[in-house]
Amino acid sequence: MATITSAGVGSGLDLESIITATVDAENLPKLAILEKKESSLEISLTALGQIKSDLSSFEDFVDKLNDIDNFNQRTANVIQPEGGDTISVSPDSTATAGNYEIVVEQLAQGSRAVQDDAAAFSSTTDIVTTAGGTLTFQSGTKTFDITLAANATLEDLRTAINESADNFGVSANIINTGGGTSLSKLVFTTDETGTGNDLTVTNNNAELDNVSTTAFGGGAGGMNIAVEDQAQDAIMYVDGIKIQSSTNTFTDAIQDTTITVLKEDINPATLKVETDKESVEETIKGFVDSFNKVMDTLNTAVTSRVTNGTARGLRNALINQVGSFIPGAGKLETIYDLGISLDKDNKLEISSSKLSDALAESFEDIGTLFASDSGVGSILTSITDVYLKSGGVLKSQENALELDKKDVEQEKLNHEYRIGLYEKGLREKYANLDVLIAQLTSQGSAASAALANLPGFAQSK
Repeated sequence: MATITSAGVGSGLDLESIITATVDAENLPKLAILEKKESSLEISLTALGQIKSDLSSFEDFVDKLNDIDNFNQRTANVIQPEGGDTISVSPDSTATAGNYEIVVEQLAQGSRAVQDDAAAFSSTTDIVTTAGGTLTFQSGTKTFDITLAANATLEDLRTAINESADNFGVSANIINTGGGTSLSKLVFTTDETGTGNDLTVTNNNAELDNVSTTAFGGGAGGMNIAVEDQAQDAIMYVDGIKIQSSTNTFTDAIQDTTITVLKEDINPATLKVETDKESVEETIKGFVDSFNKVMDTLNTAVTSRVTNGTARGLRNALINQVGSFIPGAGKLETIYDLGISLDKDNKLEISSSKLSDALAESFEDIGTLFASDSGVGSILTSITDVYLKSGGVLKSQENALELDKKDVEQEKLNHEYRIGLYEKGLREKYANLDVLIAQLTSQGSAASAALANLPGFAQSK
């Protein structure tokens, strides 16, 4: 039997259009349903992802609410002398509020050893030691050694000191005096501050006496520390009381406060330590902004009905719990006593004047309201944990949606396979019909030709 390679070739009929229309009628309605379902799942997953992201950011802010230190901050207001800044101040959250006058008499410094002219060298390439030896540097309890090779130069010594991995803070420099009798003088400086921490340099070879503060056999070496170059403490007066420190940083000179002295000045700086109300106000406003961002996302999800009730459940939980009664916070029983209220869209609003009054009148209670064991932060954390933890509501919902999405994808593949079989069957049926019509047409043509050849047969015109 003859074969037909394209539907309709044998019969002359537009069988391709018939097959296409028949397949589309079977395929497109079902495919549209599956694609709509897949699109709906994608929208739900996107909405769920946005909720998860915003809720995670909100949870980060709730963590701040749980930290009492964020409500006990202190601020240091300093009025510096006209000559410039003499102090910087960092109070701890436990610092007591108060006013102080601070005078900086003296800054802490490390020592400086300068080579005597008699011990100095004529150039940086002069030999320091022909036999080699070891120098020991010490300041306070810190120490390190430098071992020089034979014929080491002054320049070699400087490099060895400055590049030593054990160096605790000694710098070596060479000063060239210039002029007709130019000298290359060695200078040691150290950042080890505090009275009694002068640098000492000793040696195990008398050749190195010229670069030591103490000679090998005892007595003075060639390096000398002038009185003004000796290590010294920092000294300041707080309300007339003298206080010393081996560094320029004073810890707890004023209890729970760190003061760094910057510059000497006989004129006082005025320090006022007080509660940091501005920081607490920013924390509260940040909490409200973060809550409202989550609420915007949840409102959108609830309105569009894309998360199977998850958004509605979370929104209701946050609304119901954010205004919970908190014991032990004095007059502040709920956040609404801070001048915060819920608007018609379930978002928080702040009355600036009422919040300002609460900060002035009930500052110590605000920390209890938010950061106590039963405070707002703890309550909201219990909600965010349920939704965000591994295996929580959002993750479970996300997993369910992903499974549904995979089912739809598989269903689409199954449908595609069935449609392929359906089209194949149609083509086989129409191919047989095409062949049959082609045969009948061929037979009809043969019969007509035979009749035309019969004697006396004439075609009508």
